[in-house]
Amino acid sequence: MTTDLTASSELKPARPRFPAHALAGLAGTSFKPQHLQAILSGPRPRGFFEVHAENYMGAGGPPHRALEAIRNDHPVSLHGVCMSIGAPQPLDRAHLARFRDLVERYEPALVSEHLAWSTHAGVYYNDLLPLPYDEATLAAVSAHIDQVQEAIRRPLLLENPSTYVRYRESTMSETDFIRAVARRTGCGLLLDVNNVFVSATNHGYSASEYLAEFPLAAVGEIHLAGHADQSDDEGAPLLIDSHDRPVADAVWDLFERVVERAGAIPTLIEWDSEIPEWPRLAAEAAAAQDILERAGAVWARAHAA
Repeated sequence: MTTDLTASSELKPARPRFPAHALAGLAGTSFKPQHLQAILSGPRPRGFFEVHAENYMGAGGPPHRALEAIRNDHPVSLHGVCMSIGAPQPLDRAHLARFRDLVERYEPALVSEHLAWSTHAGVYYNDLLPLPYDEATLAAVSAHIDQVQEAIRRPLLLENPSTYVRYRESTMSETDFIRAVARRTGCGLLLDVNNVFVSATNHGYSASEYLAEFPLAAVGEIHLAGHADQSDDEGAPLLIDSHDRPVADAVWDLFERVVERAGAIPTLIEWDSEIPEWPRLAAEAAAAQDILERAGAVWARAHAA
């Protein structure tokens, strides 16, 4: 296991290992190994694929062979889920080294992680937990992002969270906190529109007003996903960012407004459980592509010289 961040576990290639496929204005989907044969045997998908970094931290085997087959013909986005950037403890250096090695190995078009924490006292939790938005947290998150960006030698995209509780200790809004992180570190942002809708519903604020305050100029990728409608113990609406169903109409509407304001940013459909057959997932990506082209044209006309 590599623990020294000054030395890679593999020799760095003298030239890129994979083609540099264009990504601008494309919609994509999460890559699931059970879809590999359908993807390779059917018409070549136009978009890109995203993978969770932690699923590929072994040295080889079928997961890597499948990802190599995808990467040869498509752009790939590498999405981390266990870096625990929001934790007060130092980053796990061994985990960061494996993450860095994946970036070198697959040359992803985009690299992202979450504004959240998921570790404590060496234990990894299967959740992306919220954090207080204050100066101490801002300093810790910024230091962690600086460490990651130094290791991977490129900007990281930071994803806004879906949340179910908020901290009384917070002294700034989520959008102000995210803006401050991007300004301090030079990182980009991953705007998860479903997360915005989930958090806004759970906490009783306007998703549209949140997006009006979000620093869209720093966004390098957008996520869309399905959510589950539940109720809390008092009967109030409670949405769960479940990634197990189609994108909701309200989220599609928010997405279209974002693209009209910010342009055709690469957009990914996340679907991580109750996974459908490939044609169903591809149809969701096609719907996102239609909006990117239609709403992106609105943005282009508004910004024409």
